[in-house]
Amino acid sequence: HEREHDREISELIIKHEEEMEKLRAELNKEQQHLLDELRQQMAATHKAEVEQAQLQSQTLHSLELEALRLSLNNMHTSHLELTQSNLTKEKETALVELREMLNDKRAQEVAILQSRHQLEWEKMKEQCLKEKEDL
Repeated sequence: HEREHDREISELIIKHEEEMEKLRAELNKEQQHLLDELRQQMAATHKAEVEQAQLQSQTLHSLELEALRLSLNNMHTSHLELTQSNLTKEKETALVELREMLNDKRAQEVAILQSRHQLEWEKMKEQCLKEKEDL
């Protein structure tokens, strides 16, 4: 029974690790997808802003245009950094919540297995006592 109990716990640990790895892969895939979408949106926005800047360049002084370009680049960079930071925080929060949920689930499953093991042990003990009395 102890070996079976240890085997069941080992299986639960392996299952837990596999679930964690699968969820990490899913989160990484989703984060990459969100980053790709953001890059596409930013590229489209950047393209539109560059076209607008080109129209204005016909009337603006070259130094003003350069200042605008630098300002836009800084804004895009800070926006990308902020978005990436937010995605990372969301991912970390989700992983912590997931880890807690899986640990709680594992603790419940271990408690159930221990309870079953205890009940089986007591049942066997009673059976032995009964057989002893019968003898």
